[in-house]
Amino acid sequence: MSESNTLLLTVLLKHHPGLTLDDVQQRMKAADWWEQFPPEGVRVVSWTVAMGLGQVLTLELPPDKLPLVNVELERRAWGVFTTECYPTYDFVPVRERIRERVRHGGQ
Repeated sequence: MSESNTLLLTVLLKHHPGLTLDDVQQRMKAADWWEQFPPEGVRVVSWTVAMGLGQVLTLELPPDKLPLVNVELERRAWGVFTTECYPTYDFVPVRERIRERVRHGGQ
């Protein structure tokens, strides 16, 4: 996917309190999570576990796939996770531009 026609979306998946790992795995299997998420045309940029928080996914997708990601989260993750979604961008190039500007006397 080209950067010009995609967006990044960070998704926080927080486990519902009271669910055991076995409960979570059983529900995810029943929802066909591992085969159906993310939907076709959506790329996983990163998928990490933050202990005490949950899973943090960064997805790259064309803007027209955003409704599909939402529906698949509703269909497959609800009841196991609470979800939070945030439009995201790569700050590394911005940081480098700022760093150079500051080195040359700017703010």
